Amino acid sequence: MYIKHSKFKNTGILFEILVKKITSDTLSGKNSKAIKIIKEYFVNTELGKEYKLYETMFKTKNQSEHRANMVLNTILEQSKKINRTKLKGEKYRLIKELKSIYNIEELFKTKLSDYKSQASLYTLLEIYNTDKSTNPQQVVDNKITILEHVSGGSVDNQKIKDTVLAEFKSYDKDLRTLTYHVILENFNTKYDKLNSKQKLILKEFINSADNGPILKKFFNKEIINIKQSLKEHTTKVTDKATKIKLEEIDKLIVEINKRTSVKSKHLVDLLQYHSLLEELNITHG
Repeated sequence: MYIKHSKFKNTGILFEILVKKITSDTLSGKNSKAIKIIKEYFVNTELGKEYKLYETMFKTKNQSEHRANMVLNTILEQSKKINRTKLKGEKYRLIKELKSIYNIEELFKTKLSDYKSQASLYTLLEIYNTDKSTNPQQVVDNKITILEHVSGGSVDNQKIKDTVLAEFKSYDKDLRTLTYHVILENFNTKYDKLNSKQKLILKEFINSADNGPILKKFFNKEIINIKQSLKEHTTKVTDKATKIKLEEIDKLIVEINKRTSVKSKHLVDLLQYHSLLEELNITHG
């Protein structure tokens, strides 16, 4: 399942729009109705508790990646303590009241700061508070967006991917299986141009993602088969330079040892090796 962002339900955006409305009304010499709305919906409410999570995440900039990640994880855990039923009801009543007072489409045209990051946090909060299987890539992408914004620079994408995978491994078996099926469907859609062997590799990686020994055994077996096929093709090559290149490639294709865990880069390696074999198969009939 892919969680869609809704600016009308994003607590951080709702609060920012109301604050900007108060500022605008004050500068125009008007009594702002937004003041009463903030007091009613953001003080001693579940909505107020959730807004505190947004505020905590974005109030400090230029944090280290480690600290930013620690803050984000804490916020996601704290969000589970909020009464989601009450929160949903409060948002519904707030939006209903805004519609009765303002032209809500015009209200939400207000220029917002950090829109992309706030949208990412909304999505993560929704993902971490649903029992339904969600898209792991969406988790990775949104975490990267937030951490890059808060840390003020690039982040270790691979580290985040490995962390998300570890989270999914902690799920119960039924939910984990469902999640892997969702990932597989996404892979089949995104990589529909892969050959049958590459799709089989993807499927094996997904199905065995929570079983290191089986996945490692599969990887090493594939490496042995790839090296054997490459040697057979090398004997058919007549061009000396090409043969030398294939022999050098063969040296780079190695099994992983007992202390090395299988990561996404190993999956990429297998896919690339099979692309090479496919080209050689076409060349040699």
